Amino acid sequence: MSVETQKETLGFQTEVKQLLHLMIHSLYSNKEIFLRELISNASDAVDKLRFEALAKPELLEGGAELKIRVSFDKDAKTVTLEDNGIGMNREEAITHLGTIAKSGTADFMKHLSGDQKKDSHLIGQFGVGFYSAFIVADKVDVFSRRAGDAASEGVHWSSKGEGDFEVATVEKADRGTRIVLHLKSGEDEFADGWRLRNIIKKYSDHIALPIELPKEVAAAEGEEQPAVEWETVNRASALWTRPRTEVKDEEYQEFYKHIAHDFENPLSWSHNKVEGKLEYSSLLYVPARAPFDLYQREAPKGLKLYVQRVFVMDQAESFLPLYLRFIKGVVDSNDLSLNVSREILQKDPIIDSMKSALTKRVLDMLEKLAKNEPEQYKGFWKNFGQVMKEGPAEDFANKEKIAGLLRFASTNGDEGEQVVGLTEYLARAKEGQDKIYFLTGETYAQVKNSPHLEVFRKKGIEVLLLTDRIDEWLMSYLNDFDGKSFVDVARGDLDLGNLDSEEDKKAAEEVAKSKEGLVERLKTALGESVAEVRVSHRLTDSPAILAIGEQDLGLQMRQILEASGQKVPDSKPIFEFNPAHPLIEKLDNEQSDERFGDLSHILFDQAALAAGDSLKDPAAYVRRLNKLLVELSA
Repeated sequence: MSVETQKETLGFQTEVKQLLHLMIHSLYSNKEIFLRELISNASDAVDKLRFEALAKPELLEGGAELKIRVSFDKDAKTVTLEDNGIGMNREEAITHLGTIAKSGTADFMKHLSGDQKKDSHLIGQFGVGFYSAFIVADKVDVFSRRAGDAASEGVHWSSKGEGDFEVATVEKADRGTRIVLHLKSGEDEFADGWRLRNIIKKYSDHIALPIELPKEVAAAEGEEQPAVEWETVNRASALWTRPRTEVKDEEYQEFYKHIAHDFENPLSWSHNKVEGKLEYSSLLYVPARAPFDLYQREAPKGLKLYVQRVFVMDQAESFLPLYLRFIKGVVDSNDLSLNVSREILQKDPIIDSMKSALTKRVLDMLEKLAKNEPEQYKGFWKNFGQVMKEGPAEDFANKEKIAGLLRFASTNGDEGEQVVGLTEYLARAKEGQDKIYFLTGETYAQVKNSPHLEVFRKKGIEVLLLTDRIDEWLMSYLNDFDGKSFVDVARGDLDLGNLDSEEDKKAAEEVAKSKEGLVERLKTALGESVAEVRVSHRLTDSPAILAIGEQDLGLQMRQILEASGQKVPDSKPIFEFNPAHPLIEKLDNEQSDERFGDLSHILFDQAALAAGDSLKDPAAYVRRLNKLLVELSA
């Protein structure tokens, strides 16, 4: 090795220090996974070289045979992994090996609890495979040179996995990266050809390029050392090109961990080959856990794109809609050109056809999961439900399919659990019920106890309870499901249709007619606060509620728009009162206009609070209430 120059010692990013501590002390019960992670990174480096060499063939430097080599030295207690991929220059080595350059870092650190067992599960959601080297090594040396750079511009990165690392410029004849692990005491089992071979076969058989190990042969006559021959120990064929019947579940699971940089098995997968007008293969996975950057819509996402088994793009986002951004996988097309770019992907009609088919395949996979593995689907919904709710607005063609996958809390369900599907809701609907009833609000407790539900409880009608911030926006895109329209029970003039008998309707009309005088008095008292006053058909126990106008924004949407600084159109609620309630009877008999006005405003403000709204003038409410209490205690 030639002389090192420009040598400097740098400190790890704080987050890396904490991750290294987790890696070294608690991450894996199965230490051999370090090799899987390093091979996976090496495979990515080779893929990146293939991609860049499409435009710049000179990057191959005459060595187009791409491979990964794993070797060991029992005496020195080292394991070495070498690839002839894209490599790194000095700046890239400092960035990639000394910091975590990934969105969601702050969220990740926020979730660390100090409990090593719990924290170790977070690693899989974050993907920091290189640092797994320190599980078995007390020192790691990395020698690398970026393809296209001069031999004199190699870099040597070295660390003992503590607070800092060293980096120096060094001569390196070949492009690519060589990682040397100096094994800890007690870890020399890994400096063994049989052991390494078994780990590679177990975890990395699916890698689509040769992984070679040295094969010792007898020394030729006159030679002191036996010659070293290299043999390929993995299949070195793309897993997605093999027939499904030949691929074991364990292979699918390991391939997922490779492409997703995840440590957990996927929930489900779908492997298909399409032939005919279009020819392509796809292998799609549903992860078990959500990544930290799931809600950052601008974060990198998409499938790995191959063209005739040549890697082209790591995050091709044109093949699935944004609401399915959590799906991982590979698509390999025979119909695209190798020099495909993101701009071309966005305009190519072939992509539109593939996107439509792949979207349906994912939705079918989720339907199957929901039907056959309801408990698994419950976990999926907990992780990805809010993202799925973006679907009806983005994907009109599959709106009904997506709606069938949505899950909600309901008046028939457990405490706030979103487990009720629309098909299940309709299956247990009342005879003659031709609507799907729902109510939105800020919290489960608020909507569960809302006065708007009183008539539904009385009649035993199930209502969906929607409390996610996105729900009111979602329902503006869902008009119906399976021929049944959605009805917001807090909006407009409630009509229960066939669920109300003719006698009930006639009695309601007569009550409304008899209270026309009270309606007029309330309109005068409440004035500009309300759009309308009317007798309520929704209430059985409460004195009054506020309903939303048919075309007005609900409370959720108003709050979202206001929080984003947008101007919210003015709207006034509809005041509905329960004519059978003692307070309303008392109000109807009140002779004093001043007292009638105070009582009316108290009922109005209480109805606003019950709806989860804030009062426009809290001080006036307190003043009127105190005045009333004084009168009652006199």
